[in-house]
Amino acid sequence: MLPGQTRYWRLDLNPDVVWKQKKRNDLHEWSPKKVFAQDDLYTTRWGNLIITDIERFFFGKLDNIAPEAVTFFSNFNFESCEENYFDDFITYMSVQKLRTPKGLAAFAALAKSYNRNATLILLQELRRLYCATWTECVWQIAEATNSPTKFIISDHPVTVYNRACPPLSKYCRFGGDPDIRLNATHTYFPLSLDKVLILTNLSWVRNPYQSELNVRPNPKYLRDTMFNMTAIQTGRMLTEDEVLLINSITKRRAHRYIAAAEKEWLYPEKRASTDHWKKFGAGWLLMPEPRFVTMGGQIVVGFNGGGGASFSEYGHRPWQKGYKDKDREKKEWKTLERFQAEWAMKFGPKYVANNTDLGRSRLQEDSDEMTEEYREIVRKHRTKREA
Repeated sequence: MLPGQTRYWRLDLNPDVVWKQKKRNDLHEWSPKKVFAQDDLYTTRWGNLIITDIERFFFGKLDNIAPEAVTFFSNFNFESCEENYFDDFITYMSVQKLRTPKGLAAFAALAKSYNRNATLILLQELRRLYCATWTECVWQIAEATNSPTKFIISDHPVTVYNRACPPLSKYCRFGGDPDIRLNATHTYFPLSLDKVLILTNLSWVRNPYQSELNVRPNPKYLRDTMFNMTAIQTGRMLTEDEVLLINSITKRRAHRYIAAAEKEWLYPEKRASTDHWKKFGAGWLLMPEPRFVTMGGQIVVGFNGGGGASFSEYGHRPWQKGYKDKDREKKEWKTLERFQAEWAMKFGPKYVANNTDLGRSRLQEDSDEMTEEYREIVRKHRTKREA
């Protein structure tokens, strides 16, 4: 909320009908405790016995450690990489996607669980369901600092966008969200009024010319993987229209309610440049700076006392199919180079974000020679399309 603010503006996207087609008021100014409240959402029942242990002990513990982890990423800088909030944060984010009314319905469908009590108990066991997929994404923390409009939140705060999966699409199964493992699926999570974390599948950044609905390499949900925190992109300043477009997606993906610090922010579609679902992503709205993305990415680690482990950029282990895929790598070399060139021609030689990889400063602006090389790549692909 804004400094000194104690209430949100909350909009009900589907207000109840109370009498002869008359609906309840859709707009309220309420405290945070009432904005997205739903009674007994996590309560289990065994006969006449009502148990709230899941809410008190499981969610309660996560909610106690989450604020510090969220603040860490909201204020993320490369000097603070040695602090270890990643595990708390990614687990909390996974649970935030799972424990909403929309998330629980999706989780029950995914787990084929038809018993509410069993679903809640299973949720505790699979609380890290999305963590491996998100860990292997390209991370960027974008800012609305220069925009008068700030980020809104919804009753399903971890928002998913795939430009080929509008709401009610047949691909939006499990409660209305597309699978996060589809190539073109972005996941984003507002960290504060001014900051949003955007996660994009590496396979989509390397090749945004493939089908949006193909599944990324190594789609298995529950497995070990590695994360390079120094590769997080920061400093991208979103325009007013980009913030409005992101808020439009949040509104369209909400279960029933959205909330904002300012009343007019609840209606982004009134001022956004488009309300067409596919066009939100057609202009690379949620894409990271591709000139920081490289090929390769294998991670090798050694353990105290001997031994080690290695992971491909998509989380494969050495004995798994796909650990080294020369055909995929050859194709991604070409498509990533093309994407970097087209991005450079659209946004110019100065990079839209910052990044430090393994402690080395990275190039923040293309040279004239690099710009000309990118221009030639774009020219070649344009000639091929026209031919």
